[in-house]
Amino acid sequence: MTTLTTFYLSHILGKRFVSADAHLSGRIKDFLVDLTPNDPSPDKPVRPKVIAVEVQVGKYRRILDFSSLDIVHDKKGFRIAGTAIEEISTAYLTNVLWLKESILYRQVVDINGKKLEKVWDVRLVHLPSGTYAIAVDVGFNSWLRHFALRNFLKNSLRLFGVKLESKQILWDDIESVDLATSKLLLSKSTSKLSSLHPSDLADIIEDLDKATRTYVFSALNDDQAADVLEEMKPNAQVHIIESLPIHKAADLLEKMDADEAADIIEELEDEKAEQLLKEMEDKSSEEVRELLEYDDDEVGSIMNTDFFTLTDDLTAEEALSMIRKAQPEPLHINTIFISSSTNKFLSAISLAELVIADPSRKLSEIMPPKPVTVYDTDSIDNLAGIFSRYDLLSIPVINQQHEQEGMVLVEDIVDDLLESRKTR
Repeated sequence: MTTLTTFYLSHILGKRFVSADAHLSGRIKDFLVDLTPNDPSPDKPVRPKVIAVEVQVGKYRRILDFSSLDIVHDKKGFRIAGTAIEEISTAYLTNVLWLKESILYRQVVDINGKKLEKVWDVRLVHLPSGTYAIAVDVGFNSWLRHFALRNFLKNSLRLFGVKLESKQILWDDIESVDLATSKLLLSKSTSKLSSLHPSDLADIIEDLDKATRTYVFSALNDDQAADVLEEMKPNAQVHIIESLPIHKAADLLEKMDADEAADIIEELEDEKAEQLLKEMEDKSSEEVRELLEYDDDEVGSIMNTDFFTLTDDLTAEEALSMIRKAQPEPLHINTIFISSSTNKFLSAISLAELVIADPSRKLSEIMPPKPVTVYDTDSIDNLAGIFSRYDLLSIPVINQQHEQEGMVLVEDIVDDLLESRKTR
């Protein structure tokens, strides 16, 4: 008889358990792990420790303290051994998780791979200090083992020199997203999902069923939720907005760029859209309503109304000082727009041009005399050609009175082109 070093959860579940004195006999049903890290340092691996085992004894469920038990492997297979049998109560335990109930056969996010995976098995390691969950198995190999086909197919493929590979994800690199377990793991402010780029997280959430999608999205903080919502496909955006309380949905839309919020509201039923617009703050609501007035093929329908403007009488040094003081979003100052004291659009310069300019020179001396502009009622179809011809990152959008209404970013055109290809 030898003490096992590593084993899979599937190796032990359903096996018979008999106490040393034979007074307790049953079937192993699940393992309870403590998620509290031994070392809370951020660079230390997370290794949940097994603290209890569930044994089905007839009609009764017995929870046994695992500290006095041991995992062994002999000719009869895998089993639990131990001389002292003590039952424990889980009623007051916190930060714990049943492996089979909460992880096995459920979806998790592979944080490094940035995608959803289904868990077919859990790998554990037995050490002198205890038994720990170290990884989940999501590969074809574990799927075959689950259906008792692994050995058959393994031997068959061996004849052709093909080897079955296992795909495992370390515990540190997963996050549970199934509805049954998300309340436990996603309620933490340090959720691993927060480390993902909003675009990656949007892709993951879109792949979830609707109930889980709503729950996972609701677990995000407001700023992250707004960023993720912007990256989602229109049908998923509509589902999320319709699933949230009106005040919560309105708060998220206020945090988004007005053009992005307008795109979402335009997809909603008229009654729902009006409720949201009334719930939003007056300024945000007014901006969105103005954008909704444009036809879908007009530049104004996709322009961003958040832009940074300076007057032409400022020096370069004064302009940079004002930017530092205002602390606008970085995206909004890649291009600096310049207007007159009467609010007429004059020109635009890049932030790089402003940084390298003589600090004492006024913006009126630095700015190009004939900037590229488009009207808010111009056709969207011409924008791609303008961006390409003049090698621009953004284009100012003006009205017939030569006042600036917004700007169009090159990424807006790329998104529009990609969306057009998807719908062909």
